[in-house]
Amino acid sequence: MLTAQQHAQALLQYIDASPSPWHAVHTSKEILDNKGFSELLEGDTWALQPNGRYYVKRDDSSIIAFTVGSNNLAQEGFRLIGAHTDSPGLRVKPKPDQQQSGINRLAVEIYGSPLLATFTDRDLSLAGRVHINQNGTLLSKLVHFKKPFLRLPNLAIHMNPQVNTDGLKLNKQTELPLLLSLDDEQPALVELLATELGINSDTISAWELHAVDTQAGSLYGLNDEFYANSQLDNLASCHAGLSALISDASLNSQQFNICAFFDHEEIGSNSHKGADGSFLPDVLERIAGSLSLSTEDYKRALSNSFMISADMAHAYQPNFPNAYEPEHKVFVNQGPVIKVNANIRYASNSASQSRFIHLCEQAKVAYQQYSHRTDLGCGSTIGPMTSAQLGIQTVDVGCPMWAMHSIRESAGVADHHDITHVFTQFFS
Repeated sequence: MLTAQQHAQALLQYIDASPSPWHAVHTSKEILDNKGFSELLEGDTWALQPNGRYYVKRDDSSIIAFTVGSNNLAQEGFRLIGAHTDSPGLRVKPKPDQQQSGINRLAVEIYGSPLLATFTDRDLSLAGRVHINQNGTLLSKLVHFKKPFLRLPNLAIHMNPQVNTDGLKLNKQTELPLLLSLDDEQPALVELLATELGINSDTISAWELHAVDTQAGSLYGLNDEFYANSQLDNLASCHAGLSALISDASLNSQQFNICAFFDHEEIGSNSHKGADGSFLPDVLERIAGSLSLSTEDYKRALSNSFMISADMAHAYQPNFPNAYEPEHKVFVNQGPVIKVNANIRYASNSASQSRFIHLCEQAKVAYQQYSHRTDLGCGSTIGPMTSAQLGIQTVDVGCPMWAMHSIRESAGVADHHDITHVFTQFFS
């Protein structure tokens, strides 16, 4: 059994191999393949086998993996953990090449709600997917430039003397293009992609790319009790759910265990592969259909199901005490967090909270409860929308973390270990 630090190292390796949502699904696929899961295609007929292990992707950046249990699905329902594969940041525009005063730049637009200041003065590169047309055949290729070749330099304090009192403010149109090179002969982005992929540039049709940090994840703290990396929100939750799904306790269980990881959560989930789309309902219906459940029994199964919506939580940062609800501060390395909001920005209610608390007690793991300051806008998760779509009782939980939506987030080693333990208890 992995120690907490070994588990955190495995998480960092997972994130380092997953610089984009498409890479995250590919990395998850490799883990599932190694555990005997078989890929299903949405365009094929499904013939699920007893005790089978399967996964299905949609557009390569959302994935649902599941085990076929032997219990009565109508009576016992599904056990689901949901998370998301995307993170906020800077996406490359379709025609990004810019040249100004002898400096080549790449034009970007904002995806989601990143902490823009954290993208400055970092060693940046690009990752994502590229679509190519090879003699009429359309193919998708992953790309990840390991070399740092992009940067967003800060303006010197001599030219922005109020920056330390007023904060860094970047014009989204004019001050975010990433500096690439000084060479007037520098190839356009399409040429750089072609060279990296070993293909002809005229075969490239389109791309979805974003700026990524090139610094690897790391443990830190006097006793390596913390970890830092990009995309902890929310690949840490994906890794915890996936680790629980492939555990012996889950694979030997009689339950129908499901991990559903969606793209586009950071921009509202309203897409064909987002949590507010048809992906999860389609898969659940097809599982029930393959088992010859009637419509009546499928509805019974949904009624008897339970979902954990896993997304990171706001850990208390003592330098900013006024940002937190005084009686609902949650702390790094003090246990998973149950997130509650009266306006259903989180899906938790008293019934689903009680069930998760019971899981924590069974797993002998401490838990915390979080509520946002009433005078601040509260973020949301995939929990409320999936719960509403399917009628499944849902709880919103996550590990406490610092600097959410920064390019370099951090969290606690013990928390990741503990929440995985609770998820494993749920699937066992």
